[in-house]
Amino acid sequence: MTEKIPLAAARRIALAAQGFGAPRPSGPVNAGHLLRLLDRIALHQIDSVNVVSRAHYLPAFSRLGAYPRDLLDRLAWGRPRRLFEYWAHEASLLPFDLHRLLRWRMARAARGEGLWRSMKAFAGERKAEADAVLARIAAEGPLAASDFEGKGKGGWWGWSHSKAALEYLFYAGRITTATRRNSFERVYDFPERVLPASILAMPTPSEAGAQRALVEQAARAMGVATALDLRDYFRLSPAEAAPRIAELVEAGTLIPAAVESWRQPAFLHAEARRPRRVAAQALLAPFDPLIWERSRTERLFGLRYRIEIYTPAEKRVHGYYVLPFLLGDRIAARVDLKSDRKAGWLRVQSAHEEPGAPPDTAERLAAELRLMAGWLGLDGVTVANRGDLAARLRASL
Repeated sequence: MTEKIPLAAARRIALAAQGFGAPRPSGPVNAGHLLRLLDRIALHQIDSVNVVSRAHYLPAFSRLGAYPRDLLDRLAWGRPRRLFEYWAHEASLLPFDLHRLLRWRMARAARGEGLWRSMKAFAGERKAEADAVLARIAAEGPLAASDFEGKGKGGWWGWSHSKAALEYLFYAGRITTATRRNSFERVYDFPERVLPASILAMPTPSEAGAQRALVEQAARAMGVATALDLRDYFRLSPAEAAPRIAELVEAGTLIPAAVESWRQPAFLHAEARRPRRVAAQALLAPFDPLIWERSRTERLFGLRYRIEIYTPAEKRVHGYYVLPFLLGDRIAARVDLKSDRKAGWLRVQSAHEEPGAPPDTAERLAAELRLMAGWLGLDGVTVANRGDLAARLRASL
């Protein structure tokens, strides 16, 4: 039997699954809040863009409000460590429970499978170079790519070659991130010297078993999703995901569904919450798991959303680094933001209202921008005169 789900209900199911179905903590946010959130959404994507804040800090702010960013740093790279880095959706911070579920990907990479051409050679004809990188880390301790600079241009220790070797070893699970240097540069060490022995000793499931668990985790994190959505969450191929979806349907974990206006069949997680109302208020980063799959964003919210960083300035529609504003269970606006750390301002470089936005959108957005500015350690918010919401937003501030 296929369950029919109205689009508005699907939107609320998706929001609740992503952690928007409950009020933000009334008191200080602690490690428990962050870990429970990560258990729910499975990962925080890492990205080098720092226009507002690093991408991995923003999903927790969207859901929990103003939390201490150093708290996430300690969970990721401090002691006791509770997260690890690996390629999941993209480069990501992940709960330890997912380590064993991604070892099949590490094993494939170690064999030179599923890699970019620049890395693949280190599993074969350039293996000696990868072994030499490992030898240096073994002898000297944690090292970053910059520690290999100046060792010769175009040869074994040229930056580009050593960086490619490090990335191959990282993808293959031979090394992992020990810490981050200068705010973002990855510093590598052996998993045995970074991750708890109990995590490394966990039994490794079969490829099929691990992929099935990843699909189930994706379904739990999204509530209701198409096959494309399910495989995209952890970047599985159609051949990897399709049989696992079928197995989960047979087991009753996934319920076949038809969502209003969706062309593709959908799947509802059997334990998904079905709230009648979602009272969310949040700015969403471009790499937030709620909206990172752009076709899903359009299906759920009717929002055609593109990141325009690589679009020439004169051709941008909404701005350089645009965050949609979630209000209730709809996207009500989008703002192009920049943290001007030197001047102490959170700059709204454009503000656009979406069709059907509530009358109080400007006031609610102003409150969220004030909260974000304080969280980022900025003195206040300033609004440029661009976009149909800019004047009302400036007045609200």
